[in-house]
Amino acid sequence: MLERHEFEREPVGSLAELEDLIAQRPELHLRYSEGPAQDDGGGSIDTESGLELPGLSVNPLAPEPWWTRPVADWLARQLCQYRHLAEANPARFAWVLTGRLVGRGPDCEPLLDDAIPVARLEKGLLEEADSRYRAAFDAERGPED
Repeated sequence: MLERHEFEREPVGSLAELEDLIAQRPELHLRYSEGPAQDDGGGSIDTESGLELPGLSVNPLAPEPWWTRPVADWLARQLCQYRHLAEANPARFAWVLTGRLVGRGPDCEPLLDDAIPVARLEKGLLEEADSRYRAAFDAERGPED
């Protein structure tokens, strides 16, 4: 039996591999943290209010229906939006999970309970995502720029 902190599958090493996984399992989400063992049994903390959220703060990996660009562009953007968390804390890493949706956080991010870890994302995949993100988007540009 799978322990709650063990991953279901081997690490994902490329955007193409992640895209294939999402095509098979659109319910998957992304999380940057110190991993499933560290997250087991607790929710995320909203740092501004200090409140514990009822689940883990995650980002969806399946594109929204309105997304007309390549799926790999969506994935690259999702992977890059919160990479600063891993950059600020080397113990954090990117991983894929599923679980029960229990609400939304203060930034409208999904909150998952009963998390099931699916796969860790390899560094090479994150580098590929960063390269694609910078090539395909006005990276880190806001409405006032």
